[in-house]
Amino acid sequence: MDSSPARPKKPKIGLATWLAAGPGLLWLTLLLAIPCLALIAMAFASRGQYGEVVWSFSLDNLKRLIGYGLFGWSPDLIFILLRSLLVAAITTLLCVFIAYPLTFHMASRKPSIRVFWLILVIVPFWTNVVVRTYGWLLILGPQLPPAQLAAYLGLIPPGSALYPGSFAVYLGMTTTFLPFMALPLYASVERLDQDILEAARDLYANPFLIFWRVILPQTTPGLSVGVIMTFVPAMAMFVVTDILGGAKNMLIGNLIQQQFSQARDWPFGAALSMGLMLFTLLSLSFRRLKTPGQKDPSLL
Repeated sequence: MDSSPARPKKPKIGLATWLAAGPGLLWLTLLLAIPCLALIAMAFASRGQYGEVVWSFSLDNLKRLIGYGLFGWSPDLIFILLRSLLVAAITTLLCVFIAYPLTFHMASRKPSIRVFWLILVIVPFWTNVVVRTYGWLLILGPQLPPAQLAAYLGLIPPGSALYPGSFAVYLGMTTTFLPFMALPLYASVERLDQDILEAARDLYANPFLIFWRVILPQTTPGLSVGVIMTFVPAMAMFVVTDILGGAKNMLIGNLIQQQFSQARDWPFGAALSMGLMLFTLLSLSFRRLKTPGQKDPSLL
């Protein structure tokens, strides 16, 4: 007699389920799937003499994407990509270092106070990123205390502003993407097993070992979500780097924006955007949503 447990039957998707999911699927199809397919098709098109899109398909834009142009191979795009990766990596690390103590502080408060802190984290989403970036121009201006303190310490000439420069860029980037890191990380921190933490303290583990052996493994799901949600958009950001950085260094986001505006080369801009989407999909494919037998607290 077969004693193996019976396999659970897969639930059937009925008409009611399709009707309930219909509006969402229609929304995703119209505003996500169709634009992505149009972008992929345009990536293989060509630019006309006056900037129009010529639907003669070729691989020229993909060759330009890896550095081949009219004058042979050039490393310019590789330098732009590496610079974008560096800016995105530093922004992500800064967000991680700030988000961990912030989320631990939020999780240690009373439930009513936690709601207040969550609202403070979410509030920046209510304001356009351009408005927030121009707000930093005012805060970092020469008339306000941050620039005056920096001038007093001899970091900048008297009467100068704290922009344009790397400090202003990373300040703007970190404040822009901090909620993307803090919210998924908070979901993991809030569900930490306090008994394991208490046991580690009872065994006289130092703070570094407690973080490395107890906290980090339990918060890895939320951390991985936050890293992807911060790193990938930070690569494509161009508003903050243009305004606070003075548009001194070309990043991949600036290059894409220029192709769709000044250069009027929409097919090459579509090819750059397609490359960025492929990079995003590769990043998501390397992330493990959950370990066997353990639920991902960031998705609950």
